[in-house]
Amino acid sequence: MDEQTKVSEGCSTTSFPLLWGVKKNTVDVSTRNVLNDARKMMCEWNPVAKVYDPLKAGSIDGTDVEPHDKAVWRAMLSRYRPNKGVTGDPHLTLFVARLNPQTSEEKLQEVFSKFGDVRRVRLVRDIVTGFSKRYAFVEYKEERSVKRAWRDANKLVVDQYELFVDFELERTLQGWIPRRFGGGHGGQKESGQLRFGGRDRPFRKPINLTSMMPQNRSADRWEGASARDAVQEQDREHGRWRERERGDDRGYHKDKRDHKRQRDRSRERDSNRREDRRRRDAHRDYE
Repeated sequence: MDEQTKVSEGCSTTSFPLLWGVKKNTVDVSTRNVLNDARKMMCEWNPVAKVYDPLKAGSIDGTDVEPHDKAVWRAMLSRYRPNKGVTGDPHLTLFVARLNPQTSEEKLQEVFSKFGDVRRVRLVRDIVTGFSKRYAFVEYKEERSVKRAWRDANKLVVDQYELFVDFELERTLQGWIPRRFGGGHGGQKESGQLRFGGRDRPFRKPINLTSMMPQNRSADRWEGASARDAVQEQDREHGRWRERERGDDRGYHKDKRDHKRQRDRSRERDSNRREDRRRRDAHRDYE
């Protein structure tokens, strides 16, 4: 059973008995909205994006409500259109990345021909230098060959480099934004611009708030407890804020005392020096 089937089955009313048992006008609206939003989010969740959304792609679980880096903003504001000059059937084409810079079209043809009849191999090169950009597109003649290569060629080592293989997304995924515009999938951790929802980095499942509801209590009691917990958490947060304020005050007064003590010591040293100098001068005059 795949992940999507599990999610669909988890959206039945039996999976959320307390939500459906809530009586009208017995709980506050905000709590009810939070629980219903959580249920909707869990029903619609999928590890791989069906429609590309730059905001969701920038979130590890697809729940961000505001961009966390400038590249996400750039992707949201861009109006990208697929290249009309690209030929071939997008549903029979694979995207192959992380190639060795020395890997050639002939080598790719040899490797991917093991999974079926290849119609075309296009290695993307720099238009100025002619060097490989380390990714390519492989088009097959049959759908079963595409699926076989997608399943078996991913992480295959070619010329000492581990490949990444996925379906072409530019012409098949609605709303697709490439990496150069701040979108894409995957990425390196060091860049701080990871993109989720693809094969390389699928979405993580969000926390199911309804799963934390006690099953041996009525909905009304649980909702009331939720409201009380929210108030208690607010009180605890206020207490932590007051502690921080007191800590800042204590630190301020301590610094002030230390500064006064250091100033008094400096004055005492200056006074002792003046007294010693006066005694030496008096002794010199006496002689």
